[in-house]
Amino acid sequence: MVWAGWPAPGLWAAGCGLLLLAVLLLLSPRSCRVRRGLRGLLMTRSQRLLFRIGYSLYTRTWLGYLFYRQQLRRARNRSPKGHSKPQPRLFNGVKVLPIPVLSDNYSYLIIDTQAGLAVAVDPSDPRAVQASIEKEGVTLVAILCTHKHWDHSGGNRDLSRRHRDCRVYGSPQDGIPYLTHPLCHQDVVSVGRLQIRALATPGHTQGHLVYLLDGEPYKGPSCLFSGDLLFLSGCGRTFEGTAETMLSSLDTVLGLGDDTLLWPGHEYAEENLGFAGVVEPENLARERKMQWVQRQRMERRSTCPSTLGEERSYNPFLRTHCLALQEALGPGPGPTADEGCSRAQLLEELRRLKDTHKSK
Repeated sequence: MVWAGWPAPGLWAAGCGLLLLAVLLLLSPRSCRVRRGLRGLLMTRSQRLLFRIGYSLYTRTWLGYLFYRQQLRRARNRSPKGHSKPQPRLFNGVKVLPIPVLSDNYSYLIIDTQAGLAVAVDPSDPRAVQASIEKEGVTLVAILCTHKHWDHSGGNRDLSRRHRDCRVYGSPQDGIPYLTHPLCHQDVVSVGRLQIRALATPGHTQGHLVYLLDGEPYKGPSCLFSGDLLFLSGCGRTFEGTAETMLSSLDTVLGLGDDTLLWPGHEYAEENLGFAGVVEPENLARERKMQWVQRQRMERRSTCPSTLGEERSYNPFLRTHCLALQEALGPGPGPTADEGCSRAQLLEELRRLKDTHKSK
């Protein structure tokens, strides 16, 4: 199947050749500087031909799976116990256990401790997730996948084969590996006393979902497992949508309560708060959070969860409606009659500035 609108075969072949060279360089154990440079190039020029071809090869061919396996091997060798020390949360009969995987990803186990049943979110390293299942002494009955990227879905095959009754949930629009139970917006997955609602949040990928664990059955806070939509003080890149699409998805989670706990898909807190300080240097909430995060990271402790109330106060990607942020970015779209359009332009500008800041 050929992507509609792709260039002539000659350009396609040239692009594939460049991509194969990039993959070889990325896999080379002595190419850290080259890998950083290539990653910056691919991410900051996401509309160009090389990125389009590379992204398609990563998501649609075996090259993406090989790259994921290489990432997995490197991470296991470098950090056998994971990149961070997890800090689980135990509520009234429910436990949320972050599992640090790859170089900066998080998988999660959501456990009904009374029934001994577990749900895994984005289990990219099946070995690490299985070790946590065995340590907790629970039965895995469901996998919730936020999106198709291998660093979130790579463990679906091994875990679903090992746990024969395990169901794999996700969006049918996203090509999730070993999907057994497709979900739509507002569908609810029930496991024991766990009630988990899927919310459609396209933008990072076409079928990206986030999962909201209802806090009412266990008389605790609700928990949002946000995948690559929302991070502590950041948001995901728009790979398969527009700024308007991403803005709408962020507004979906902004409609949730301030006490909702945010469990993101990556450990990006320190980097993201550093960027937030560039665009809003006088934000005291950001400064306090940065001091806390730096103390956590000095001891390699996880920085999740935060709360949506906290995120509203310092996450620039959730503050596109704020006049202070618009003024901080200088001349730009500013308020207009079409507020949604203006906010989308501001979100796009924030994304561009973030990529520029990261490449320095």
